[in-house]
Amino acid sequence: MTKSDFYNELYKNYGPVTRARGCFLYTKKGVRVTDLFQENGRAILGWEGGSAFTYFKNVLSRGQTGSFITEDKNHPSRLERAISELTESERKVFAFSDKMSALKAGLLISSESTSFYKPWAEEQTISQADCAIIIPPLPWTDTIYLLAVKTEKLTAKSHAQDSSTQPENPHIPGSIDLPFAIESAITRAIYNLIAALKERQEKDFFIYDPVLTKYWERRGPYLYPKVPAEKYDAFVLHCLKLGLAINPDHNATSLVPFGADRGVFTRLKKEAFEY
Repeated sequence: MTKSDFYNELYKNYGPVTRARGCFLYTKKGVRVTDLFQENGRAILGWEGGSAFTYFKNVLSRGQTGSFITEDKNHPSRLERAISELTESERKVFAFSDKMSALKAGLLISSESTSFYKPWAEEQTISQADCAIIIPPLPWTDTIYLLAVKTEKLTAKSHAQDSSTQPENPHIPGSIDLPFAIESAITRAIYNLIAALKERQEKDFFIYDPVLTKYWERRGPYLYPKVPAEKYDAFVLHCLKLGLAINPDHNATSLVPFGADRGVFTRLKKEAFEY
């Protein structure tokens, strides 16, 4: 099931979403839907975006919406400083409009050390990857992927090609320039993620296991479906009827709804899905 099909089903069941906050969607029919899809992870910090959208509005209010230079290019951008803090390593950051372009660029730079970053994934050490593909933890950025390249790796590659012809801020083929307002919002979202990584722990995720592990294998906040692919669409619709929005893609993960009361899964416990 595609995301578009899923949202159409949400609309058919509950009408328009009139408000979104935390891990909840509030609908016109007065039903609060618990969101485990979370825009495929981009709303993992909450739908309202917190201070990130405040930064976005502040940039707009200053009129920094032109193509003029908005930051000092002789220093790392604020986004690069945020990503460097997240990865605990000095990084150059490039933006792409689709996943495959970001992956292709990363593999060209480091075919052996390019990976996707997943917050709270215990088996992953992002600081060790030469290239880390980061999905901004911010709703409304579903066409943005960040490639964080170790500065030392990029410098070494530039010198190997011909350091005399390399610009101080190299351009990676396929990369795009982000509007400053969007970049500011993503930067704040990265700092919010750094704070959340210290706050959210395993104890905040396993409390839902008695219900969820029947249908998913949980690793940290990520839920990998046990329901077979041929029955998964029916499971998505079953959950939606019970006020739960899960990832409509069988090959992707749903997310533990951080901060939700365990009671949101009472109906799923009583009205089990057989597979």
